[in-house]
Amino acid sequence: MTPDQLFDEIAVDLAPLGATAGAMFGKRALKAHGKAFACLKGDLLAFRLGDSSPAHAEALALPGAELFDPSGKHRPFKDWVALPDTHAEAWPAYAEKALAALEAGGSVGR
Repeated sequence: MTPDQLFDEIAVDLAPLGATAGAMFGKRALKAHGKAFACLKGDLLAFRLGDSSPAHAEALALPGAELFDPSGKHRPFKDWVALPDTHAEAWPAYAEKALAALEAGGSVGR
């Protein structure tokens, strides 16, 4: 399954929880209440988990994970963790965690 196909599946699965597909910085994104909580950039799916959350630390500890730098200019968003498609099996769970963090107001800022 390609990253785009998995993104589509996650969007469908999270739609009943209020998630919608949209765009952020010209990339495919998942949003709720007008705010993005996941963003697809090539073979990376980034999640807005909140930089002080256990989910953020857990995701960042995965091999190949990195802070999300959508511009590619070494200005990463501290609240966001990008996971490569080698961790695609974990993408749905992290998308749910990011949506929950957004709903709780726990991931504010970049």
